[in-house]
Amino acid sequence: MASIAPEKVMAFDSVHQFEPLLPVQRLDELRDITRAIFEKAAALRNAASEPVRDAVREVVRSMNSYYSNLIEGQGTHPINIERALRMDFSTKPDVARRQRLATAHIEAEIELEQRVTTEAAALGSAFLQEAHQSLYGRLGEQDRLSDEGRVIVPGEWRKVDVRVGRHQPPTWESVPRFLARMDEIYGRLKGLDAVLYTVASAHHRMMWTHPFEDGNGRAVRLQTHCAMHLLGGGMWSVNRGLARDRQRYYLMLDEADSMRQGDLDRRGNLSEKMLWQWCRYFLGVCLDQVDFMTRTLDLEQLSERLGSWVVLQRSRLGATEYREEAILPLQMLAAAGTLSRGEFSRMTGLEERTARKVISRLLKDGLLASQSHRDSLRLAFPLESLSVLFPNLYPEAAAAVED
Repeated sequence: MASIAPEKVMAFDSVHQFEPLLPVQRLDELRDITRAIFEKAAALRNAASEPVRDAVREVVRSMNSYYSNLIEGQGTHPINIERALRMDFSTKPDVARRQRLATAHIEAEIELEQRVTTEAAALGSAFLQEAHQSLYGRLGEQDRLSDEGRVIVPGEWRKVDVRVGRHQPPTWESVPRFLARMDEIYGRLKGLDAVLYTVASAHHRMMWTHPFEDGNGRAVRLQTHCAMHLLGGGMWSVNRGLARDRQRYYLMLDEADSMRQGDLDRRGNLSEKMLWQWCRYFLGVCLDQVDFMTRTLDLEQLSERLGSWVVLQRSRLGATEYREEAILPLQMLAAAGTLSRGEFSRMTGLEERTARKVISRLLKDGLLASQSHRDSLRLAFPLESLSVLFPNLYPEAAAAVED
């Protein structure tokens, strides 16, 4: 968390002081990991049916918000996020504030994704400013107070010197120069092999520069998400990987702040070796998340879990609408994407009235979704189903609400 700097321990005010902006050694190792991520991410974008992928993206979007705010120590339970999306806010002021922050993140992410044209454009300082504006511009003044009681102005570069733990970012007057230098380097991004280590480098150097008085972490993670959106398609979340070991994430960021470590550490002011280590860590997180989501969306396993969910619901609630005859059409939805109500009913083999009750119950539970009472049916994934349908994807959603 940033604080106003009472005095300058070391004044960073020249752009050479945060060189290098990209790693230059051992790039083959980073490229090999990048290619593996690209191949697996491409396969993942074609996994399951498009309606199922859309439903997964909604879960991932909630996760992005939850985990990014959790990294900042400002998380709220996933159930509270879901309630806030229905405009159901807690009577507890702090919980309600976190709910508003979570929904603002989700809305900002949707808006920003639509503005992404290229990875290089998303890595620019103008896009970072848009991310900060889009997020904090959705919040009232009472929700934009720093720990010191100062009002965070959406999209405004900081006008004070700050300290972030042991690190003192550049002087506020020099921030535009540092941002311009990053635009110059990251705006040259060409070729797929360099995409992810450039995104990783930009993530760290933006955090190091700390261009806003507050809200840097959230804004930079939104920027990072959008820079990778063309690759990931919203099917996996790097925030999930970063938040699952929050301490290591902060440690790796901190180590990448290190000054040059001798003659073998290239010629920049900061350590190229530690920047490479940060990039290797970041790519490892990405690969782990793509692999995890690929396993999670395995169609055969998802089909089995849909059957388990119906059986468990019937056992847990004792409701007769949870019929085993519904399992086959649910599994067909996972593969085909949509079914008409008539098709779903016929596949159950049940009497029409009974089948309608089954559909009605599944719609009420949120496992089925439809635009209208006549529209086709598709799968959805309510929070309470995730522990069965996607084990370990979003374990916090199954935990008891403690807020």
